[in-house]
Parts: sequence; C-alpha cells; structure tokens
Amino acid sequence: MHFDHFVYQSQPNRVVFGAGSLQQIAQEIQRLGCHKALVLSTPGQTHLAQRVVDLLGTQAAGIFNQAVMHVPIETARAAQVIAKNLGADCAIAIGGGSTTGLGKAIALDSGFPVIAIPTTYAGSEMTPVYGITENNIKKTGKDVKVLPKVVIYDPELTVSLPLDISITSGINAIAHAAEGLYAQDGNPIMSLLAQEGIRALAQGLRNLHNNTQSLEARSECLYGAWLCGTVLGNVGMALHHKLCHTLGGSFNLPHAATHTIILPHAIAFNEVARPDITPKITQALNMPDISAGQALFDFIQQLNAPTQLRRLNFKAENIAKAADIALANPYWNPRQFDRQDILQILQDAYKGTRPHY
Repeated sequence: MHFDHFVYQSQPNRVVFGAGSLQQIAQEIQRLGCHKALVLSTPGQTHLAQRVVDLLGTQAAGIFNQAVMHVPIETARAAQVIAKNLGADCAIAIGGGSTTGLGKAIALDSGFPVIAIPTTYAGSEMTPVYGITENNIKKTGKDVKVLPKVVIYDPELTVSLPLDISITSGINAIAHAAEGLYAQDGNPIMSLLAQEGIRALAQGLRNLHNNTQSLEARSECLYGAWLCGTVLGNVGMALHHKLCHTLGGSFNLPHAATHTIILPHAIAFNEVARPDITPKITQALNMPDISAGQALFDFIQQLNAPTQLRRLNFKAENIAKAADIALANPYWNPRQFDRQDILQILQDAYKGTRPHY
C-alpha cells in the first residue's frame, strides 16, 4: 500500500462512553484535580444542568443556563464573570454544540478545564476549534486549551432529543467526516475514522428513524458522532464549513439544518476534483453506483430532513451577500472556485435541487 507523507498527532482528551456514564461526573472532576464546577446549558436544558448539580452536590458552583447558538461574545463574558464570582475552577458543558462552544469560549480566556457531556451529535466536544460571534461575524480559531479534557458520552441523555433534531445533528457530524476525507492535512488514520463515522451514523440514523426510543440506535449515533468529531478536531475543513459558518454567523440560520442542506452540494462540487472520496462516502452510506453528492442528498431525503435553504427563512436576495462574505476570507479547498461557483451552490441549496453530477 502506498502512503503519501503525512503528520498525525493525537489529541489529549479522555472519553467515557456508555449508558449511565453521567453517574461518573464527580469522579471525573476529582481526576482533573478540580473542586467547583460551573454547569453550562441552554435555557431549554436547565433540567439537565440541574441533574448534574444534584449528582455533584458540594462540587457544583452553580448553573449558567444562557448558552445560545454561535456563541455571542457577550454571553461568553457574562459566563466568565459568574464563574469567577462563584469560585468555579472548571466548567461542565451539558447539551449540544452551543453549550460546548460556550465552554470553549470560557476556556480560551480563563484556561478552565472543560468537561463536555454532549446530548446531540454535533462533535464539537472532540475538537480544539472554537467559534465566537462578534458584530454579526463568526470568527473561528484553533487552540488546544479549549479542547474538553473529558467527554462523557451517555446515550441515555440523547433519547429525549427530537427525531428531526437528531437527524440534522447527525448529518452535521457526517459533514465533518466527509470534508475530512479530502482535507489538506488529511491522513490515513483520519480517513478510516471518517468512513467508520459516516457508516455508524448512517446506520444509526436509519434505525432511529424507525424507532426513536432505540438506545442501540442512539449509541450507534453517538459513537459515529465521536469519530466524526475526532476527524473535525484533527484536520482542516474546506468549502462546506466556510459556507455554513457564513450562513450561520451572518444570517443566524440554525447550525445543523444548514449543514444538512449545504453538504450534498459542497461534496458534489469537490468530488469532481477528488473522485477518490466518492466510493468512500457512497459505501459508508450503503448507496453505491451514484455520486457522493447524490447519495448524501438521497439519504437526507429518505430521512425527511431539510434540503432547501428557503425553508429556513433564508431569502433569495441574500444569496449574493452570502457569497461575498464567504469569498472575503476563503478556506483552502481541494477544487478552486469563483463567485459564480458559490452562487450556483447556494442557489441549488436554496431551491433544494438534487446535485446533477
């Protein structure tokens, strides 16, 4: 087997996986050498934050339940002030990508260790990547100090996640792996994790679609999300993620649904330059004999997930503005693109057109 030159560096974090793993939270804080945890959540998941507080007892400093999408800098600053006032020396982020993102923003400034307890399939918990929105522009960066020190994957916590959100969250995770397959700094280990992550999520999401209460399906999805998140944390992303960050940060579109809609079009565009990724994605989806972009689009349709930006209240007149923002600070991409290419991708995603190549 022939290998190109590559660099691989593993990330320094610990994973605790399995139903009921939440019960180990107090031990994990002690293992970190910490004493008081500020528990972070969104307003809608305060009940989960309270469960953590109940398990921690005197190790809980309190709850900050104001996490919101795209991590506004004002929210991060408010959480830091409260953490300091309560004497916290670590943070526990329970919830989806918004809450994990808030934990990372706190870690970036304070150096606090973060324990992440994901309740969705976002994958952010496995990455040293952070995103903070200031003046309607989402800025992302990479710093190992924001990588959660411990991740607790407890599939029981995802059973209450509604089916539609479970599916878009899972496809968001698939996007991390799919782009990892052609990353500028990719390597064979990440490609293996990406393919297995896509396979596990595809199977888990299909089973979940048939039975939303299946703990086995939830476990498979969480396992797939872990692998896909690991890919996101180790290699760079490209055009798909740039477009999604633009649409999310500048037009406040929902993160996972936006990823779901854009993914088939970005992959269809890029697999022209990297046909080696096509069988890897189509076999993982168990949908051979078509392009990867088409397979992803058909998979999304089968799960009744969104395929049209216009359904997210994105206006046609904003397509040109979104293209300009995306082009202002472009990511590396395996295929060169110009403004017309971006406009075409966004127009296809707006209408929900099946990729034609």
